[in-house]
Amino acid sequence: MTEDAVELLFAFSAALGAGLLVGLVRERGHTTHSTAGLRTHALVALAAAIAAWLGSGVLLVTLVAVALLAAMSYRATHAEDPGLTGEVALLATALLGALAVRSPAMAAGLAVVMAVLLYAKEPLHRLSRELLSEDEVFDGLFLLASALVVLPLLPDRGIGPYGALNPRTLWLLVVLVMAVGALGHVLLRVIGNRWGLAVSGFFAGYVSSTAAVLGFGQRAKESPPLTRSAVGAALLANLASLSLSVPILGALSPSLVAEQRWVLAAVGAVLLAGGLLGVHAGREDEVSPPTAQTRMFRFSHALGFAALVGGLVLASAALNEWIGNSGAMAAALIAAAAELHASIATLGSLRLGGTIDAAQGQWLMVGLLAASMGTKSVLAVVSGGRAYGLRVAAGLLASLAAGVVTAAWSSG
Repeated sequence: MTEDAVELLFAFSAALGAGLLVGLVRERGHTTHSTAGLRTHALVALAAAIAAWLGSGVLLVTLVAVALLAAMSYRATHAEDPGLTGEVALLATALLGALAVRSPAMAAGLAVVMAVLLYAKEPLHRLSRELLSEDEVFDGLFLLASALVVLPLLPDRGIGPYGALNPRTLWLLVVLVMAVGALGHVLLRVIGNRWGLAVSGFFAGYVSSTAAVLGFGQRAKESPPLTRSAVGAALLANLASLSLSVPILGALSPSLVAEQRWVLAAVGAVLLAGGLLGVHAGREDEVSPPTAQTRMFRFSHALGFAALVGGLVLASAALNEWIGNSGAMAAALIAAAAELHASIATLGSLRLGGTIDAAQGQWLMVGLLAASMGTKSVLAVVSGGRAYGLRVAAGLLASLAAGVVTAAWSSG
């Protein structure tokens, strides 16, 4: 058997498997004989795959025939089931069969997704009709519109003084702050206050630890008994963000990771301890998880955060322009107050270029962390009040102190 024949057989097998999977879910979910079930979906997928192999004209005729059959089926059964799910599923199965000829793996993966959607009919209906409130739906749609409609339309280039302000990057920060708030809201409703905050905090740190500090501050202000758990979540977010420094430095040179490993380990250990203490000490039982009346995020806070970051980036660009190359480290320190990871990349470039030695690199890392944590401490107080802000600041400063001691020990 030739290689082309083997690939064709694999494609037909993927089409048949996709049809069987979707048909199985449809047949188990409906008891009426008029519903397209296991055999119908399997045959439609296989027929579409054969048509796609024969040519685009044959495929077009096949898809039209399937659409006509789906329309006839709907006309015969709409009194019993006014929905269109079965008919749309049949047409989608035909498209999956055609896709299998070009990309069997993608067709199989999409078949699984489609089967899950069909199988989860009741939970999805319950989610949309009973669990989600009008406010939550509005917030979700606003977030999606901000990410999928507004963000792609913004120019991805520097504008303004020194070309330092990138509209798409700044709006992305707005979206991230809102997304962190929405993530925390959903996890609190699903998992509960204690572990919901901890889990959402850690994973939000991979997106933006600064946005996470801001978001959990809002949560602590709304529900004061959750303050300690919110503090723990904020520190875990910073731990996740710190861990991203390793691949950034490693991408430039593995030796940079070795030089910074003890500083990063010391800072990370304190953040981890503070995060776990916050999770253990919270009084979550005194507060009910968010309800349908709770907003997922505050747009004004997200917009204010992006404005602050834009101001810091502009100040960094101005300093670098006025002083020149000698101001690179100072500019990196200012930029770290807005975005730590870009400044860490600058540190790596300075170290590889021979501008600074290993010891200076460790102290520059400490300086970048100090700038970043200082900004987060201020944002914590502003967003969550003194109780939340001072605790977050104490945890961040304790981790920074651990980094200072480690840097002094290494250089000594």
